[in-house]
Amino acid sequence: MALSIAELKELIQADEHRQLELKKTTGELKDGMHSACAFLNTEGGWLIFGVAPKSLKIQGQQVTDNTQREIAQALSYMEPQVDVRVEYIDVPNRPDNKVIAMHFDGWAWGMVPYTYHGCPYYKVESTTKEMPRDMYEERLRRSKPDKFAWERQPSEFTDIGSLDEKLIRGVVRLGVERGRLSDLALTEPIEDVLGKWKLTTGNKPLNAATALFTKDTGMYTQFTMRLARFQGTDKNEFIDNQRVEGNIFVLLNEAMNFFRKHLNMHGKIVGLVRDEYLEVPAEALREVVLNALCHRQYERYNLTIGIAIYDDRIEIENPGILPPQITPENILQPHISYPYNPLIANVLYSTTYIENWGSGVKRIMEVCQKRGVAAPTWTVNGGFVVVTFKRPAKGVTQDGTQVDTQDDTQVDTQDDTQGGNLDKWIETQIRQNPRITTEELARKSNKGIATIKRHLAKMPHIRYVGSGYSGHWEVLDKE
Repeated sequence: MALSIAELKELIQADEHRQLELKKTTGELKDGMHSACAFLNTEGGWLIFGVAPKSLKIQGQQVTDNTQREIAQALSYMEPQVDVRVEYIDVPNRPDNKVIAMHFDGWAWGMVPYTYHGCPYYKVESTTKEMPRDMYEERLRRSKPDKFAWERQPSEFTDIGSLDEKLIRGVVRLGVERGRLSDLALTEPIEDVLGKWKLTTGNKPLNAATALFTKDTGMYTQFTMRLARFQGTDKNEFIDNQRVEGNIFVLLNEAMNFFRKHLNMHGKIVGLVRDEYLEVPAEALREVVLNALCHRQYERYNLTIGIAIYDDRIEIENPGILPPQITPENILQPHISYPYNPLIANVLYSTTYIENWGSGVKRIMEVCQKRGVAAPTWTVNGGFVVVTFKRPAKGVTQDGTQVDTQDDTQVDTQDDTQGGNLDKWIETQIRQNPRITTEELARKSNKGIATIKRHLAKMPHIRYVGSGYSGHWEVLDKE
């Protein structure tokens, strides 16, 4: 249905804004097409010729065959091509003049970004600007993930033999034990396992496979993580400063070890037993680090994930972006999952490192609330998504609950004297589940982690084989 003069008057009363561009005549056709391109890349809008932008006076202009050819020619320079209806509206009391109006639909997530004469434009409030290169490239990748996504590109520097087979077998075992992978995966060739995860093309691993399972980071500078403990509340003085390299599972393990090294271990006496936990819940920290490793922009090879521990806070920064539907303000609300690297996310889900799609933030909030710790905040700063946890005051949780932070050795020594059968219990648990962690043993027994480790050290017939989350316990015959 054509736009009437009454509807035109109502439309222009709002003056120029994010979805309306007024031009006096098609003498400004080129500038008008810049705005049209910006509408296509933002929320859509009207481009109107024949209305004075300042006075909003409807003047119209003469429209000839040449005028129509010029408009058609200008629209042909838009890529991808657009199917737009050009409306010519008669101007009362000016029988030879017409207003020219065109409506352009807005951009939706996953669409190819538009360019005019090879240059992309977008709207910032009512201003038309050239689209930043990183925004354009990001939209291009999202429009054709099979062609442009980093994780889907064949790896330049690795082959199947460069991947950690023990690690792959270990995480497959986790997925099988917890019901997300078939039992057949335990005996399938590595090539078949990777193929079912869509991590290969021909006999070549994709970048996603390299990020997950490489044994040698080699030329991949983005497989690095910065770990720092600062004195005070700024970056002036280091207590500890490390750079670690490795695949996603190695980096996750290194991050958690760093937290355990530098965060306070709180202990709460419950009855006759001691319940130990980090001052900020390890589950919440692990979830944030895992999200950073899963959703970071790996194509930005010169940037790395960073973890900084200050006296008053913990910051985890990830080179990436939030999906356009999610902002720091609404991220705490229920939302659909938008994985930046869906191949990587699928492997982490099928091996149970990720519990449910889109539930990570909810789990973080729940565990923080349970422990009486303030919920973290999300910010976007300089190309990084930054998650910040406030550290509780020493000896007290955020809700004011007093906790016992006395020396672990003293309390654990007391625990040792109360459990003569602990060694037998630990051995039984390990025989039943060779992949059980010291944290799980501590939680099940209501003992401290230090106690569990000390008892294990006194049992030389029990040893840990492998490294990190891919390893397992073995119980040998006693000599």
